[in-house]
Amino acid sequence: VQLQASGGGLVQPGGSLRLSCTASGRIYTINAMGWYRQAPGKQRELVASITRDGSTNYTDSVKGRFTISRGSAKTTVYLQMNSLEPEDTAAYYCNFYGKSTLFTKIDDYWGQGTQVTVSS
Repeated sequence: VQLQASGGGLVQPGGSLRLSCTASGRIYTINAMGWYRQAPGKQRELVASITRDGSTNYTDSVKGRFTISRGSAKTTVYLQMNSLEPEDTAAYYCNFYGKSTLFTKIDDYWGQGTQVTVSS
């Protein structure tokens, strides 16, 4: 499974960005896809996720500001980020949780990370 993420950048406080991530390669099942972030000196944390049945989950600090969604093929996920704050500055990583083949175990796969910087 390969993950290609895009959409990061520099934005002023209060601004918006939209991240995209597409999974490709050998995909057997997708249990969930989501976004994590890691700021310098901090642990990686879950930002938002969407499960196979469409259920979503958000960390408290982004509720009401961020929205996770997916494309019709369910191999692309989007993270619409509104009302961005300096505290949202981090490297954002796309995550795929599922199986690449019938015989492999369920596992996590990660994208390369895209930088989001919120600053005036």
